[in-house]
Amino acid sequence: MDPRIPRLRRKLAAIPFQPLRSHSFGEEQHQFCLGPKLAETRVTAFEAEHNIALPDAYRQFLTHIGGSGAAPFYGLMPLERCSLLVMNPRAEPGTPHAGPGDHEGDLFLHVIEMGCTDVCLVAVTGPLTGRVLIGNSDGFWGPNVSSATDFLDWYERWLNHMSAGRDNRTLELTSPRLRAHPDRHRMAQKSDSP
Repeated sequence: MDPRIPRLRRKLAAIPFQPLRSHSFGEEQHQFCLGPKLAETRVTAFEAEHNIALPDAYRQFLTHIGGSGAAPFYGLMPLERCSLLVMNPRAEPGTPHAGPGDHEGDLFLHVIEMGCTDVCLVAVTGPLTGRVLIGNSDGFWGPNVSSATDFLDWYERWLNHMSAGRDNRTLELTSPRLRAHPDRHRMAQKSDSP
């Protein structure tokens, strides 16, 4: 098991109780809860069905942390809802990207629900294997490749930024400074002068 796994579990468990944490878009949906861990046999069956090998960090997340739930945006989708996509860099902007059987190219697994046609992907083949990308499946805006080395690093970055109360546009985090606090009028500093 990857040594980052226990640390990620602890960080995720602490997030809901941190009063000065960032707000994560979509947290109302997953409420920082994870679905059950997946059995190795279930993950292996998915890989065999799609003739792929999942990147190790993403696979370890599924089998040692949770198979769905708490993650950026609306959360990690259950594996059976994940779909493979092929990025077509030669397509005209605004044209849909093809499914895996339509073109030769590197495969990406849609793993996190963002809403509309925005997608959060893990590269399954090619030079970006294991890296997380965020983009639009209709091609309206190009992919943003995370600088995180793999899915576990990317997930930990989300937890760290949220815990620190940081803004992060890419991860849709809003700091407490930018959100109106319901008790704002009570929190104002009192002046000593009359």
